[in-house]
Amino acid sequence: MARPRTRAWDVAAYLRSRDDVAAYLEAALDDGDAALVAAALGDIARASGMTAIARDTGLGRESLYKALSPKGDPEFATVLKVLQSIGLKLHASAASGTRRLAGTVSALSPPSRDTLAPVCRYGLPRCRGCEHGSGWSWVRT
Repeated sequence: MARPRTRAWDVAAYLRSRDDVAAYLEAALDDGDAALVAAALGDIARASGMTAIARDTGLGRESLYKALSPKGDPEFATVLKVLQSIGLKLHASAASGTRRLAGTVSALSPPSRDTLAPVCRYGLPRCRGCEHGSGWSWVRT
């Protein structure tokens, strides 16, 4: 019996529109794995033409292939340049169920001193002699 012949599947062949590219990158970002995001950007760059992206970003084509591989570790500036070259923007939105940022105060109910705790600007609890400098803010506990 003859063995079936298979070919490697390449996602770059299926990224034809900006909507496809945006959905693919959004799925990679939702996963939260930096290596997956770098690999997804590499797939998108190959689909868009790595040589053109290298020319637009001012980066070397070979270095882009290396940085945007699953084992690559691109600098954030490289990620932003590639996104700009592709025509995408990076947006931030609040995730549900996350803790509040230090220094935020609810306008609905005034906080009492019993429900507040001092934290430094990095959100760390107050300790003896904070080495982070800058002032303290009060957040709900």
